Amino acid sequence: MSLRTLPLLVLNLGGEMLYIVDQRLRAQSIPGDKARQVMNDIIGGIFNKKFMDELFKPQELYSRKALRTVFERLVHASIMRLNAPSMDKLYDLMTMAFKYQVLLCPRPKDILLITFNHLDAIKDFIYEAPKTLAQVDATFRKLIDTYGSLSAGELQLIRQTLLIFFQDIHIRVSILLKDKVQNSNGHFVLPTSGPVPWGTEVPGLIRLFNSKGDEIKRTEFVSGGNYQLPYREGSFDLYGDRVIKLGTNIYSISRPVETDMSGAAKNLASRVKENTAPNPLAKEELNFLARLMGSLDIKKPLGNEAGFRLNLFTTDEEEEHAALTRPEELLYQVIKIQADKDPQRNEELARIMGEFEVAEEPKEKISKGADLLAMMDELDAEHECKSLPS
Repeated sequence: MSLRTLPLLVLNLGGEMLYIVDQRLRAQSIPGDKARQVMNDIIGGIFNKKFMDELFKPQELYSRKALRTVFERLVHASIMRLNAPSMDKLYDLMTMAFKYQVLLCPRPKDILLITFNHLDAIKDFIYEAPKTLAQVDATFRKLIDTYGSLSAGELQLIRQTLLIFFQDIHIRVSILLKDKVQNSNGHFVLPTSGPVPWGTEVPGLIRLFNSKGDEIKRTEFVSGGNYQLPYREGSFDLYGDRVIKLGTNIYSISRPVETDMSGAAKNLASRVKENTAPNPLAKEELNFLARLMGSLDIKKPLGNEAGFRLNLFTTDEEEEHAALTRPEELLYQVIKIQADKDPQRNEELARIMGEFEVAEEPKEKISKGADLLAMMDELDAEHECKSLPS
């Protein structure tokens, strides 16, 4: 498992989240000024400096539940709200889109190009917010500094870590089904034609060498696909042509997007279900959530600023039906953490901490909760100080 995977996972999933939110804002005819405000607020939350600093620290990936909690907080960093079924659908779409991109990635290094495609598109969503734009550029540079010098083996380990994270997730997405890149069982269709990875050759030729390294024979064979050499390598600079299209916005043309749990996924549900036994990393995972979300603020409408609900389904009836029919074993049991000093919320957090307590360490229960609450209070106090007018 690579300890450098989390930033790439969050940034690419965040890019897909913004693509979907932008598409739904347009589909629901949300006024332009309000839609731009929502996008600016969410992007500002994702690229918050403290959030990015925590994200780039070497660390293991945490559970899908923990990451979903982070993204629920991020998407609600504006006046927009999503109901649970819509949040489920949003996370499903994000997950399957990025899984498809990782599977089709021509070479491990190209995961960076996929990330850059997402960040290039995100910058186009920003409207009259130079500070947010500067934060995105700062993250660009941090990505280049962190991953630009990694070896092919280290990047391959990152790719394997991502694939392990996405393993056994087979959710059917209408766009992918219509484009014939996904089968009815939720598995992806990998192409047998197209450009080969940069630095490689088109398959169809076998070379034989002697002990001195001299080529002595060539044999051709039918590769079974129509392959071409890429015209050039994608740019890993702050600005440039990334060449590959993975990670670009597939929702730029408005069309309905549906998700459905495939039969294979339903059959696997009982086997891939999250373990409900005590988690020995429970304290670390809660602390991870506290650190990542401590600087993220849930925005509340002020004055005549009206909030609104975004629906990821075509109608409210479809959303209600999804809530009733989604398989129980695949519902996300989300831990909601509020980083504030509200006694009632602190009591609720203490209760959650009790549920996550490891049986072998009963004596640490009070100190664990106190440490976590102290960290969250400190983060919240710092955030409130920065929010006060000077």
